[in-house]
Amino acid sequence: MHSSSADTICAIATPHAVGAIAVIRVSGPLAKKSLSTLFTKNITAASSHTIHFGNIRFGDELIDEVLVSVFDEGKSYTGEESIEISCHGSPFIQQQILRALIHAGCRLAEPGEFTQRAFLHGKLDLSQAEAVSDLIASQTKAMHQMALGQLKGRFSHELKQLREQLIHFASLIELELDFAEEDVEFADRTALFALIDEVLTKIRRLITSFELGNALKQGVPVAIVGAPNTGKSTLLNQLLGEDRAIVSDIAGTTRDVIEEVLIVEGISFRLVDTAGIRETKEEIESMGIERSLQKIEQAQIVLCLADGSLTGEVLKAAQWTATLKTQFPDKSILFVVNKLDVAGSLPACDFAISAKTGEGIEQLKEAFVEAVRQDFDFANETIISNTRHLEALQRTDEYLTAAYSGLEQQVPADLVAMDIRAAMRALGNITGQIEVDTDILGNIFSKFCIGK
Repeated sequence: MHSSSADTICAIATPHAVGAIAVIRVSGPLAKKSLSTLFTKNITAASSHTIHFGNIRFGDELIDEVLVSVFDEGKSYTGEESIEISCHGSPFIQQQILRALIHAGCRLAEPGEFTQRAFLHGKLDLSQAEAVSDLIASQTKAMHQMALGQLKGRFSHELKQLREQLIHFASLIELELDFAEEDVEFADRTALFALIDEVLTKIRRLITSFELGNALKQGVPVAIVGAPNTGKSTLLNQLLGEDRAIVSDIAGTTRDVIEEVLIVEGISFRLVDTAGIRETKEEIESMGIERSLQKIEQAQIVLCLADGSLTGEVLKAAQWTATLKTQFPDKSILFVVNKLDVAGSLPACDFAISAKTGEGIEQLKEAFVEAVRQDFDFANETIISNTRHLEALQRTDEYLTAAYSGLEQQVPADLVAMDIRAAMRALGNITGQIEVDTDILGNIFSKFCIGK
């Protein structure tokens, strides 16, 4: 946990570099008072959401002309009295203002302390606070949509509804315990079975989404593999729209893996051009081939490329593709026949392309997106990417499965109630509705940047 929330904290909120403008945040009970000792205007009585122009001085030294934005307690990001100082972007100026604020009674904020205070003051729940970090780190449209949906409370709202349903039935079951001697049944068992089924369906959908969410967050690895001289490097260049890999008619030109990023429909794909896979005694090429095989295991999408002008090679590639699909059933393995511009009859395959002319490339890109998206609706459906959330949902699944089994076996109602309460606690831990261990909170917010 961070130091006392009674402290007034300060930090630079913009990147530590030279720029036109920098922003310094101050939050805590002495925010206005501390700045007023340095500012040309006394802002202790200033109204919330007002901006004031003036100079900041440290003793007799003029530091900078600044704009000061004022936010009253309850009306700021943190929920505390806060100010934001917009100064010129010189790192020297920023450090001088921080030095003056510390002298006036503030202390430097720790990583994520502003957002932690927002959580502690009820401005955000825990899952929304974690979404702030994801939103800052988002580099693609898909990552942005995923983080923004969580920040706006979509995930929290779903969890709240699920907990409320469980609370209702847990209350009825526990009411039965108060009338155990009268053998009264308040909770409709058929309805309880249906409820647990409904909640489990939603929980398992969220659990399933983690693989997608994690891939969107990290980038989806795509391995381009095949025999030498099938056009792997040409395909990489065509997908990227630039000459990134060396292209040659000499087999075995690519000796090592080459990785580049391709963004399609807001999703980041990490393309890996691998060394051609064949038997060889050449040591360096052998090392490249070994790395190629490793990339197949790490990839989520594998493009098995074949030279369409060589019938024998196409048959070998088809057999190898079938083997990979059996070996890696959870991966999207695509059999792609290249050199359509010089091939004879079109062989059976997932995609026929010409990496040289670009024919079929757009359809291949669409296949990348479909392989990742599956049946999830990025814009309107919650997709999780946080390991802590995944583990809490998995615990919820376990407890509800146990409750369902208990109902089937007609175990005592108090045991069923225990499992339902445990499921409620697991869900509550995600949003912080149930008290979260201070070490967990410290770990969550320590991953934020300072100033956020």
